[in-house]
Amino acid sequence: MSRQRARDTGIELALRKALHARGLRYRVHQRPVRTVRREADVVFTRARVAVFVDGCFWHGCAEHATWPRRNAAFWRDKIETNQRRDRDTDARLTEAGWLALRVWEHEDPVVAAERVQAEVLARR
Repeated sequence: MSRQRARDTGIELALRKALHARGLRYRVHQRPVRTVRREADVVFTRARVAVFVDGCFWHGCAEHATWPRRNAAFWRDKIETNQRRDRDTDARLTEAGWLALRVWEHEDPVVAAERVQAEVLARR
């Protein structure tokens, strides 16, 4: 598990490429709010939109998540903690006036980029 990439995953790079092709400019791997110790994968500072690219396994995707049989209690606790942290992050960013968008790794990057673009343009 230590060899799993935390940054610049395939879906993240594809999403960033699609966003850039649409003329959107952004920052990568940055804290949207300095007082919140959470780093977004793609950040649109002027529009105040933070995009998080979530892995199906690590964040418990309803469609694709798998629950390991070995050390099941540990993994269930780990994934549920990640989900609670995601909800907490979304709430903290909302309180600070930001919009947190979640993109699953199984989503089509072009479709996800359209959704992100619509939100960014609506908030400008």
